[in-house]
Amino acid sequence: MVGAPKKRTQAQETKPVKRRQSKLAKENHISAEEETSIQEAFALFAVQHDDYEEKEGVLPTQDVRRCLIALNLTPSPSELRELKSTLDPTSTGYVTYPHFIAVTALKLRSKPSSAEDVAEEVGDAFQMFTRGEGETITLAHLRRVARELREEVDERVLRDMIAEANGGEGVGKGVGLEDFEGVMRRAGVFG
Repeated sequence: MVGAPKKRTQAQETKPVKRRQSKLAKENHISAEEETSIQEAFALFAVQHDDYEEKEGVLPTQDVRRCLIALNLTPSPSELRELKSTLDPTSTGYVTYPHFIAVTALKLRSKPSSAEDVAEEVGDAFQMFTRGEGETITLAHLRRVARELREEVDERVLRDMIAEANGGEGVGKGVGLEDFEGVMRRAGVFG
């Protein structure tokens, strides 16, 4: 004879469900929570394609940067070129989820953790903008970066970016390293 179903106690109902690490997460040495974040970002940009039988879909190569930004793993232009050639070596225009998770796991593990690492990352990123030309990021630097990224950004937007970064002190002042670090922290790039 089968008894009545047991009632759940309130403690059982509010207990958070801990996800188990998938085989893919174990292979790439990431936690279930990190895998969930990667899956969610991938799903934002994934498409179904007739040439692939991937249940997760495939990521158009042009959306790799956006997907990484969604994961707070913004790549430099040179790093992005390298990632794209690694993720899509035959230039199909698409990246499968297992390939994307493997590369993303590597980026997650290389993310700076100490204050020293963060300072070095901020300095490196700042140098990317200035190319060692001066001690501030200028409007000309932002124009060059936008051109290199093939992004069409209105001149007013670039001016506003500088003014917001330097606390409204004007475009002529540019953006110093300290202001740049503040922008990066507010954007969530560094904790």
